[in-house]
Amino acid sequence: MNTEKQPLLQPFKMGNMTLKNRVIMAPMTRSRADNKDKVPTNMHVEYYSQRAGAGLIISEGSQVSKRAVGYVNTPGMHTAEQVDGWKKVTEAVHENDGKIFMQLWHVGRISHPKFHDGEKPLAPSAVNPDEKVYTPEGFEKTTEPKEMSIQEIQETIQEFKNAAQMAKEAGFDGVEIHSSNGYLFHQFFNANANQRTDDYGGSIPNRARFFFDVLEAIVEVWPENQIGCRFNPSLHKSFGIVATEESIATFDYIIEKLNAYDLAYVHLSEPFTDVSDVPFLKTEIAKHYRKIYNGTLMINNGFDRESGNKVIEDGDADLVSYAKLFISNPDLAKRFENKWPLAEYDQDTFYTPGKEGYTDYPAYDEEQVS
Repeated sequence: MNTEKQPLLQPFKMGNMTLKNRVIMAPMTRSRADNKDKVPTNMHVEYYSQRAGAGLIISEGSQVSKRAVGYVNTPGMHTAEQVDGWKKVTEAVHENDGKIFMQLWHVGRISHPKFHDGEKPLAPSAVNPDEKVYTPEGFEKTTEPKEMSIQEIQETIQEFKNAAQMAKEAGFDGVEIHSSNGYLFHQFFNANANQRTDDYGGSIPNRARFFFDVLEAIVEVWPENQIGCRFNPSLHKSFGIVATEESIATFDYIIEKLNAYDLAYVHLSEPFTDVSDVPFLKTEIAKHYRKIYNGTLMINNGFDRESGNKVIEDGDADLVSYAKLFISNPDLAKRFENKWPLAEYDQDTFYTPGKEGYTDYPAYDEEQVS
């Protein structure tokens, strides 16, 4: 495959903007906001600007309120100080000819009372996900969460809207709703996690209602074509989610309904675990949802240069997001373009404080000179 012809390296018109390539930096928790106010630091500025060669950067998940927290040292988007910190990031990315969306995050029950002054974390229903979360004292088992009242659901919708407004003030090019990976929205979607009997539980439309309520609130702040959302339809026995026979039908309903919106993209993950022996789950997510969704489709999980080019060439996706490869290869698109070797990432430093394993991976041409 000639470098010039790589589908990954072709520009792409997404909503009101043109991406310089289709190599997208996936949102990744890196736990570097190690200050009491959970404000992005100069390290974040350097980290994201190093990776501005991506067609689009999607920021790490940033909690929409104090109630949304479930991990140590993750940045937020609900205070003026956080807006100021993120503004430095977006300015640096834009100075380097990059584009960046903010991922808006609420972990729901994947949390611990230690993050909430001893109060139970919020969730659709009082069902313990039986996971471990990393608290200031190390790994601890999750507890039974508090079932959200209708008032708390309405407050949370408003928190997402406020965070979306703050992302605009901070200079982001758009926002992504983190409706994936076992967090709050996914808990509403999943019949095991959501045992409500009101308007937010029971039927598939009811379990999807909270997501669409939030989307409608964010549409009041951002044009639809600057909003993305992320889903993991075949997630199973991971992040507290046990899939059901209705899981795929639920995501089919949601993603079909999203055709009525002019979104920037829908961001999907291929299965995190082998689900080939689970008859009611899909093993090929991009292929399945390409038939259902008419808009821009972004796919994630385990792609390299060859498989990324192939999924676009086959017509199953428009954009491919990369996570771990972007950690150790800040110049990933350039490496793909020149077919330069990829640097190995160090999993031990994914979530540790400091620059090591964060901003100290060199670009390939810098490495050769040194």
